[in-house]
Amino acid sequence: MILIIDDDSAIRSSLSFMLKRAKYDVQAVSGPREAIEIVRSVEPQLILMDMNFTLSTSGEEGLTLLKQVKVFRPDVPVILMTAWGSIQLAVQGMQAGAFDFITKPWNNVALMQRIETALELTAHDKKTEAPVEDNDGFDRSHIIGKSKALMDVLATIKRIARTNASVLITGESGTGKELIAEAVHLNSPRNKKPFVKVNLGGISHTLFESEMFGHKKGAFTDATSDRTGRFELADKGTIFLDEIGDLDLSCQVKLLRVLQEQTFEVLGDSRPRKVDIRVVSATNADLRQMVQEHTFREDLFYRINLITVHLPALRERREDIPLLVRHFADKQCSTNGLPQVDFSSDAMDFLSRLPYPGNIRELKNLVERTLLVSGKEVLTADDFKAQYQHPIEQKTSANLQGMTLEEIEKQTILQALEKYNNNMSQVAIALGISRAALYRRLEKYNLQVNN
Repeated sequence: MILIIDDDSAIRSSLSFMLKRAKYDVQAVSGPREAIEIVRSVEPQLILMDMNFTLSTSGEEGLTLLKQVKVFRPDVPVILMTAWGSIQLAVQGMQAGAFDFITKPWNNVALMQRIETALELTAHDKKTEAPVEDNDGFDRSHIIGKSKALMDVLATIKRIARTNASVLITGESGTGKELIAEAVHLNSPRNKKPFVKVNLGGISHTLFESEMFGHKKGAFTDATSDRTGRFELADKGTIFLDEIGDLDLSCQVKLLRVLQEQTFEVLGDSRPRKVDIRVVSATNADLRQMVQEHTFREDLFYRINLITVHLPALRERREDIPLLVRHFADKQCSTNGLPQVDFSSDAMDFLSRLPYPGNIRELKNLVERTLLVSGKEVLTADDFKAQYQHPIEQKTSANLQGMTLEEIEKQTILQALEKYNNNMSQVAIALGISRAALYRRLEKYNLQVNN
């Protein structure tokens, strides 16, 4: 049974009609007293709850009722219903244990997707999480490794992939967040539809709307032809928003509206367009900290991280290093028509002990470079030592005193540029960031580089 709690009889009727057509058993009540009587005696599958039940618009009634419901039925998912202007109330509700929130007026298709997602995830949570097996039909694509840390991540992906839940993938640069995002898509019902990747860190705020929503010819000075935006390209499929922590605050508002309403407007065309997408985001930033610092919107944070998947650093899954080394070597040999190479035991021992600030990306670079430069059929520890690029030495704590974090970051970048003679690939690897992220920091600190 789905329980609807709203003081507006028209909303109760509309939701009841929609849910009954979808073959759900429904009960609808107008306020907290009747709602509590029901949840005391019956466990609903899901609750749709308004935030206000009197003339007050503070939302305190809804927050109080939510806390009471969670006392009696802690495992029942609650979806809050709020006007766009009171999304901050919904964020407080998410903090208090709500599953999701929608804005009024809602899109019926989007609302049904969220209801189905909540019910599916709740049903799965009540089952024992099945481990990922090589023969169980789960598509791991190019995800290499069998460590417990990695298998725990894949088990989570296996559980949530078939839903429409938004997913936030966190982890250091080079840990393989894009591969995990692709695994979510490949194991979902959307796998025959587009998987559209967007590096938000590489899109300036002036081009954000054109890139994401598209534009019509003549919409602005340089718009010489129509352009299809990323959201439209991803319709019925999955959109992967990489480096979402780098998104400008003004762009965060525009993104939130699309994710919330599932509609957008093409620049130069005021006609709203509906879109059906699943959103997977990734970041190496601490978004919770950014929310506290007011550099990332709290309402957007809760919209994108219904499910959070944290990828372990390579140093936390060292048992996977030999498998990754073999994979990268075989792929490089196949690509370049080279005979298969082997590795001495001391080589594997050396590779397994490195710190890897650049994670899997750094290991891949080291294996491929050593293989191509050495030209040997058996690679030893000495071969890898000759090609290994030591991480940037950090300044002593005495030198760091009195410096801001930005000053430390700028000095570290300057040190890396000098050490590697402005070779951007090597600098990015040494710093453990992508080339795109490096270029943004060069622009941020107005650092000129002569190649």
